[in-house]
Amino acid sequence: MKARGVDPEGESPLQFPCDFPIKILGASTVDLRALAIELARRHAPDLDESRVRVRDSRAGRYQSITVIVRARDRQQLDAIYQELSGHPEIALVL
Repeated sequence: MKARGVDPEGESPLQFPCDFPIKILGASTVDLRALAIELARRHAPDLDESRVRVRDSRAGRYQSITVIVRARDRQQLDAIYQELSGHPEIALVL
């Protein structure tokens, strides 16, 4: 029997559901905040925009966006990471 809220494969120390921050880095030439929200919402439709933080680099050429999602399971997080990292406007996802 599997414990409720625990990753079934035992690969993650996370207890689901949980709030999980995802950091997205990219050039500030696009609306990176809107793009990050759009892509993350494909897998986390309940994403709360008030929990999205934007930070500009010192020179203003890059932005980091932190999106906090309410993660249901590891598969959802993997899908969000794949969606974000596969977009050409996004340089890095942490």
